[in-house]
Amino acid sequence: MSITLTTWSLEQTSPDDLRPAAVPDGDVRVIRAEVPSPEFSRFLYTAVGGDIHWGDRLGLGYEEWRAIVERPAAETWVAYDRGTPAGYVELDPQPDGVVEIMYFGLIPAFRGRRIGGHLLSYGVARAWDLADRWPDERTATKRVWVHTCSLDGEHAMDNYLRRGFRLFDTKVEQAEEGATPGPWPGAHG
Repeated sequence: MSITLTTWSLEQTSPDDLRPAAVPDGDVRVIRAEVPSPEFSRFLYTAVGGDIHWGDRLGLGYEEWRAIVERPAAETWVAYDRGTPAGYVELDPQPDGVVEIMYFGLIPAFRGRRIGGHLLSYGVARAWDLADRWPDERTATKRVWVHTCSLDGEHAMDNYLRRGFRLFDTKVEQAEEGATPGPWPGAHG
């Protein structure tokens, strides 16, 4: 079925742009996944994006996933709620001091618990200080950007704007609506 898809691109151009969210109550921690793991990255991708039409990486094989997670200075930060993965943010370093938030989101069961704003704040801060952890690979970050679309979670755009992102591009196109496979077949069907 053909749908109208709107994609918004947003950016920050200074670490001072970041407006952090409050830290949620309880035992929520954000930890970098320091050991590149294609299996874990694919789990996070399908668990977070399965009900909101993420599909661009579903057809990738193990070696393709491995190449993604082993890129120099690429980082995945995972939010844990009492020891259980709740969501993640994937940072994609690009030339000239640019860092894209390639993927960001929460597993459906953890949405609405005020974890998303905290995770996004933490991830954006890590994008701004990425060169501190990768001095041989990166120059200082000059720009952090992200895109979201009309298929993403209902609070996604508001979360980006509250964290200090500014809109710099909007695209509207007709697209074929993809499947929502969930973290496993039939999970959200």
